[in-house]
Amino acid sequence: MPPRTVVIGVDSSTQSTKAAVTDAETGELLAVGRAPHVVTGEGGARETDPEVWWQALRDAVAAGLKESGLSASAVTGIAVAGQQHGLVALDRSGRPLRPALLWNDTRSAPQAAALVAELGGPEAWTARTGTVPVASMTATKWRWLRENDPANAEATASVRLPHDFLTERLSGVAATDPGDASGTCWYSTETGAYDPELLGLLGLDPSMLPEVAPTGGTRIGSLTQAAAEALGLPAGIAVAAGTGDNMSAAVGLGLGGAGLLDHPVLSLGTSGTVFAASRTRPASPALSGFAAADGTYLPLACTLNCTLAVDKVAALFGLHRDDAAPGGEAVLLPYLDGERTPDLPTSSGLLTGLRHDTTPQQLLGAAYEGAAFTVLRAVDELLRACGLDPAGPDVAGRPLRLIGGGAQGRTWVETVRRLSGRPLIIPGGGELVALGAAALAAAAAGGGDPVAIATRWNTTSKSSDTELPPVERDTEAWDRIGSVLDRASGPLLGG
Repeated sequence: MPPRTVVIGVDSSTQSTKAAVTDAETGELLAVGRAPHVVTGEGGARETDPEVWWQALRDAVAAGLKESGLSASAVTGIAVAGQQHGLVALDRSGRPLRPALLWNDTRSAPQAAALVAELGGPEAWTARTGTVPVASMTATKWRWLRENDPANAEATASVRLPHDFLTERLSGVAATDPGDASGTCWYSTETGAYDPELLGLLGLDPSMLPEVAPTGGTRIGSLTQAAAEALGLPAGIAVAAGTGDNMSAAVGLGLGGAGLLDHPVLSLGTSGTVFAASRTRPASPALSGFAAADGTYLPLACTLNCTLAVDKVAALFGLHRDDAAPGGEAVLLPYLDGERTPDLPTSSGLLTGLRHDTTPQQLLGAAYEGAAFTVLRAVDELLRACGLDPAGPDVAGRPLRLIGGGAQGRTWVETVRRLSGRPLIIPGGGELVALGAAALAAAAAGGGDPVAIATRWNTTSKSSDTELPPVERDTEAWDRIGSVLDRASGPLLGG
């Protein structure tokens, strides 16, 4: 029997790093090492020292290998999937000049508005990049850095996304992929390359950016001797281009050209996201029209306030997160960190509909409803971006795949089920971002399409999936929340 070979898929998220030690042939998840991150900042600021990510990657890989019981010599490839949009500014030696600005840092909202106007409005941006700049996007953060930290902006020799930074540390090669690059707002999904006019608008020299590999599973180099010594891995193993976390989750779900197309996925984590893989290039100002890691597209809508915001409300009332009831007349929009979808970067939480008989459990339930409504409202727009009619019988009944930490929470599942009226599929396989990265690593090490590899691995085994039939949609709650959001956006939420 030949010796077992493994690949490592790294999920470098906002809060932590996970390293999935995965059988390269079967996709069996053998072990997962974990290490935390530190996020700092008050108000709209959210920052992390990129060196924290590198140390966490080292710690997570070491923990994963130890848990697996395998020799490091069994590892043949590694790939990183990272939180999208963050701005990493490096000096000429490749060291961070300052903490990275994270995706949920909203200080660049004024710069986002200015950039939209300078190019001629939302439609102009959608036509070029597929995405209208909001405070989350990297381009707005670069503009903010130039205006608010000009000394470090002037000293910047290279600009990287979080996953690019880690991939370069591993391989010594400056590379990214179309998926994560499409979240910068200086990469054109129309041409599949950096947009020279947008780079000029931003004052960003193309030499400061990494090369764009054809896919996230492309082998862009080999593990350097220095990185091998830091991680305890063999030098020379394959390093994939890697991708953004949402793109990697799609690979882990088997979504893409060699797998499932035009099926919506809802991820409930620090952020709430809804996305689908499609061959149709998205062009909706209401969505982020990203590229996918495999050469298809990944239209996506993302909210800033999801599980953490609801947990905060639970803590304020001293309740367990599942000690909730439907909100009744109360509406709570838990926009504690501003909001991205809808674009309300300066907003805060809003509570209305309070009565004498309103209970703390109802207010917690209202927070769930407000967070779920905000991301679910984008599902129809997502389906239209895929070229589908949301009202068509076959599309209206298409199941919603529910992933992320919230998918394991009873109240989250029931709230999404009640407000969407759709059948739900909760995939049984865990660590989808890390498993998607492992499929990218396997593609880099042995060739092949990463989505086809994930599909062959059966990362989301149907036998372990939970399938829930639809329930009657709570249109009363839906309409009530929508009415409050629409009426409050201007005067109360800052839109």
